[in-house]
Amino acid sequence: MEFLNTTYYGNTIQDWLISLGIILFVVLLGKVVYWLFSKIIKTVTSKTRSKLDDIIVDLIEEPIVFMLIATGIWFAFTLLTLPDAFSTAIDNSLHIILAILIGWLAVRLFEAFYESILLPWSEKTENDLDDQLMPILRKGIRMVIWSMAIVIGLNNAGYNVGAILAGLGIGGLALAMAAKDTVSNIFGGFTIFADQPFRINDRVKIKGYDGTIVEIGVRSTRLRTLEGRIVTIPNSTFTDAPVENVSQEPSRKIKLDLGLTYDTTPDQIELAMGTLKEIIHKNTCTEEKVIIAFNAFGDFAMNVMCIYYIKKGENISDVQTQINLEILRQFNANKLEFAFPTQTIYSIDATQG
Repeated sequence: MEFLNTTYYGNTIQDWLISLGIILFVVLLGKVVYWLFSKIIKTVTSKTRSKLDDIIVDLIEEPIVFMLIATGIWFAFTLLTLPDAFSTAIDNSLHIILAILIGWLAVRLFEAFYESILLPWSEKTENDLDDQLMPILRKGIRMVIWSMAIVIGLNNAGYNVGAILAGLGIGGLALAMAAKDTVSNIFGGFTIFADQPFRINDRVKIKGYDGTIVEIGVRSTRLRTLEGRIVTIPNSTFTDAPVENVSQEPSRKIKLDLGLTYDTTPDQIELAMGTLKEIIHKNTCTEEKVIIAFNAFGDFAMNVMCIYYIKKGENISDVQTQINLEILRQFNANKLEFAFPTQTIYSIDATQG
């Protein structure tokens, strides 16, 4: 028993063993609590109709176990006689760790609420704006929770948070000056959400890129080109350059220039124009508005212009193919010949004077 009363670093061996026993006990208790969550509580919540309780239990079990272990370790150290600096460091560390663990718990609770309530709600609405804002709301709230957890932890640990924030403010100003392009992109993102020049799944043309919007972020927007490649475009680009929203067009304008040979008679040209008008009107995928004109005498052909409009939502390529094939069939049937570039070369006999 005298061995247990032997003093090392201001505490007896018995004191050290008691503290060690408490630490081992809370670690074992943490494993028991984790097992209870995994085997019993999850079994109970899985039988309920709501999925919210399953998500909450799955997300909070780890923060609660770590919080229990951290508190137990701190209590074990408080039973020992330690130097003031070491005791203060342990107390401060506990405040910071507990604040971070509480922040972790709060973030996970918000994730459960987001995944089970907010996200399904936004998917059911017809408006695409909430689908675009939800990821930003998620990141913003997570950032706020973590920032509050760190500030509260440092404040409870005795640090002058006001001085730290003031220093960060000056540093942040310098950082903002250095990262003005990033700030410009962020404001560009807010402009996109406010003005809504396009939405997710809209086809747009900008700066030589033609593709579909797949993601709108705070700093950048991702566009999938017609070749299938992903292009990341800074949001500031959309505020400085004109954006053509192809998906918002009421109909697709198609212009045809058909060159007929100079052997074509006026009656045949009138027949060609009437045939074009009849083909366009018979197609159910086109609008009634059609513009047809004999508009030019070219170098190699007489040009007949035809402008028609494909209805919104129709397959552009399929409709063009249908109309072009029908034009080819009827023009061939009516002996209307298409011209192609030709040259007539006259040779001069140099021996003839």
